[in-house]
Amino acid sequence: MELRHLGRTGLRVSRLGLGTLTWGRDTDEHDAADQLKAFWEAGGTLVDTADVYADGGAEYLLGRLLEGLLPRRDLQIATKAGSVPDPDRRFDTSRGHLLAALDASLERLGTDYVDLWQVHAFDPFTPLEETLQALDIAVSSGRARYVGVSNFSGWQLAKAATWQLASSGAHTRLASTQMEYSLLQRGVEREVLPAALDLGVGLLPSSPLGRGVLTGKYRHTTPADSRGASELAAFVEPYLDEEASGIVEAVAIAADGLATTALNVALAWVRDRPGVTAPIVGARNAQQLRAALSAETLSLPDEICQALDDVSAPVHRYPDQDWSTL
Repeated sequence: MELRHLGRTGLRVSRLGLGTLTWGRDTDEHDAADQLKAFWEAGGTLVDTADVYADGGAEYLLGRLLEGLLPRRDLQIATKAGSVPDPDRRFDTSRGHLLAALDASLERLGTDYVDLWQVHAFDPFTPLEETLQALDIAVSSGRARYVGVSNFSGWQLAKAATWQLASSGAHTRLASTQMEYSLLQRGVEREVLPAALDLGVGLLPSSPLGRGVLTGKYRHTTPADSRGASELAAFVEPYLDEEASGIVEAVAIAADGLATTALNVALAWVRDRPGVTAPIVGARNAQQLRAALSAETLSLPDEICQALDDVSAPVHRYPDQDWSTL
């Protein structure tokens, strides 16, 4: 699998990442092992997790697999911290909470460092400089090699990255930002992606298949074994409207013309967007993951990319575009 630099850093990762959101919850140890082995055999290196996935179960499971299945040095482990099960606040990015969460993650993962440590979301109740100081401490102590953020809006990302670059003293620059991005969700193109490109921050798209909808599985019905038929139905439902249906049909037509799958077309489109380093792909089993990994061999023709851009283009008006052109 082709490797790419993560933002403006020396870290090179596979251009597809393996997501572990369902590990330890819907994906058991056997299926997780099959996925990890298939990913590694395909040349994948970046494995993304978080301390709240399955209440720590995803990290623990990944750690168990790293003990004997694959050499630790062959993978780049990315995890996140900051989400909390508190009815009064969803996120806590205070220095104390973040560093304690990192130590707990390392213990579950069975490693003394992570390759990428990410703040899971912006916390309006904690001064941003306190959060960023925790990232500096994580790197200077050797517990994290690189740092990033997740679910930061454009101004939040720009403020964080600029503080790291401009404030006095030595600070660790942000390597990445993880955001939902697909043909069905192009909101990051308004402010987040321009900021990331300007600041040299690599984008790691989550849900690159539009929460599964872009595979075409919901075109005619809702499969009984799909997310749309589970307790996650509300997660899928926003992408089942008429506008999304038109985009899904366009992807299906492109796939037919290229003699490939809708999954491959949708994944190749987001993988090769400017500023993208590696879409994060989750799967129920190794067979499903291998289907996604087969997109590695696909490069979309320019005319197909343009057609998909046109049919899925978000509305960009003032001030998202140069005001003088409006």
